[in-house]
Amino acid sequence: MSHIVVLGAGTGGITAAFELRKYLKKKHQITVVHERDYFQFVPSNPWVAIGKRKRSQTTLSLARVLGKRGINVIVQPATRIDADGNALELRDGSRVAYDYLLITTGSELAFDAVPGAGPDKYTQSITLVEHAEQAKAAYERFLEAPGPVVVGALPGASCFGVVYEYAFILSNDLRKRKLRKKVPMTFVTPEPYIGHMGIDGLANSNGLLQSRLREHDMKWITNAKLTRIEPGRMFVSEMNRHGQLEEEHELPFAYSMLLPAFRGVKAVARTEGLCNANGFVRVDEHQRSLKWPNIFAAGVGIDIPALPTPVPVGMPKTGFMIETMVTAAVHNIQADLTGRKATARATWSTLCLADLGDTGALFVGLPQIPPRNTTWARMGWWARWGKIVFERYFLTKMRWGTSEPLFEKYMFKALGISRLEKK
Repeated sequence: MSHIVVLGAGTGGITAAFELRKYLKKKHQITVVHERDYFQFVPSNPWVAIGKRKRSQTTLSLARVLGKRGINVIVQPATRIDADGNALELRDGSRVAYDYLLITTGSELAFDAVPGAGPDKYTQSITLVEHAEQAKAAYERFLEAPGPVVVGALPGASCFGVVYEYAFILSNDLRKRKLRKKVPMTFVTPEPYIGHMGIDGLANSNGLLQSRLREHDMKWITNAKLTRIEPGRMFVSEMNRHGQLEEEHELPFAYSMLLPAFRGVKAVARTEGLCNANGFVRVDEHQRSLKWPNIFAAGVGIDIPALPTPVPVGMPKTGFMIETMVTAAVHNIQADLTGRKATARATWSTLCLADLGDTGALFVGLPQIPPRNTTWARMGWWARWGKIVFERYFLTKMRWGTSEPLFEKYMFKALGISRLEKK
């Protein structure tokens, strides 16, 4: 019998736990270690921040969801990985021994990289459900005295889709309240152009999103390097394509949501030889650590080099891309346990369904990182409803304790997307 420990229970971690239970024999023990006792569906956070969802609708009890499948749950932060000793060290001083470790921790939020940024300072965030709830409370106060709004991302940020989503959802909500005319809006992004999204765009994402910004009467600043934030105003250096200063901006705001850059979590990052300088796990094409063959990693916390841009941006790891990594890691752990060679490789494709307020968008990249076999972008009400349906489906699937990809089976097949690279 082997003990497989999954560190982290976000989208990647909870999917990994279900797939491990599905593919491994019952004699193998599976344990999930997470700092919180619940799973949160992060793609719903823009709706939570605007009051269209409640926390109870987008979170699940880990013990309840995983327990019914015979998966152990330890609710406690890990403080250190003893990679040579094959054990996790937890905050209470206890150790969890493992035969295989699958790291799906996600990342830490680097608000401190820009003075004044973050929910405990002067701007809001929707990265965590707690932040989204705080953003909703701040938004309700804002509605009593509307003023300028700035939505965007800090230098080094990587998950731009959610930033575009929130900007349009917010604008649409203000229109419904007949308050939009009182709220000048500015979109601020380190991307070199609108719709770049850290991956050099997808099909005509530039034209589609620029058009939507104009339709919603939003100004924008690209190649934006936010340098500091003070109460009611922020300072932005707009760079040119050579990374040289083009113009300085001082933007007033009554409400702002800014996505931070990510970095590796401390418990993982401090393991010498495991990560790069930013704390992201270095893995091979089979999601295996370059130094320890019984450690695998998937999701936001792995090292994928960013594309060069005048202002730094990160490489996004979207939900489907994360699932392909998890599937590859699980198949390779299974191969190891049965004495076979690890051969499974993730497709690293991207599929993004976005709610743009009064419509939606679907972006597809096969693979996510250029050059691509297929790149595709479409906009319409059906995409918005597609995201809503997928949210309900995903959470319902987790409540049932199943990882069967019923919805993905048909949708991804129609788009020609595979969870694993074909031999």
